[in-house]
Amino acid sequence: MKLLIGYATKEGQTRTIARFLADRAVDEGHAVELLALRDASEIGLERFDAILLAAPIHVGHYPKALIKFVSDNAEKLNALPTRFISVSLVAAGHDADDWRSLDHILDDFREATGWQPKACKHVAGAYMPSEYDIFTRLIMKRIIAAKDPDADTGKDKEYTDWEDLGAWLDSWLD
Repeated sequence: MKLLIGYATKEGQTRTIARFLADRAVDEGHAVELLALRDASEIGLERFDAILLAAPIHVGHYPKALIKFVSDNAEKLNALPTRFISVSLVAAGHDADDWRSLDHILDDFREATGWQPKACKHVAGAYMPSEYDIFTRLIMKRIIAAKDPDADTGKDKEYTDWEDLGAWLDSWLD
């Protein structure tokens, strides 16, 4: 299978997730093109058998690069086997209201763009104070302190469950 893995990222965790997925798919014998969506304006989607997109949620929204790409290509995306990975620190928690808010953001995205991926997965991202500006660092420090009281708020921490993510990809590619 020829697979496009497109991603948008802010601090880099979604790019790391996309690379992990690309490497895993290649290891399983698939041809993969990994592409930052900010550079995807001229790509011919008809070259691919399937498409997986990944993007983070920040302040309740997905990046503009994702929204533009999907809005411009919704008809083509809907005609292909597609999957979507939504990356957020909220996905690291177990609060039902937080998970409902993730689903609401995803539903709004699908409605606004017209894209209906065949499957979506919420994936926990990373807390990266080394990558944040001072304002973001202060906000994120408060959020992490409330959600993960044992976390060292001065150090980067990955929350991504790589084993679960790999199994999710494997079940699709099989």
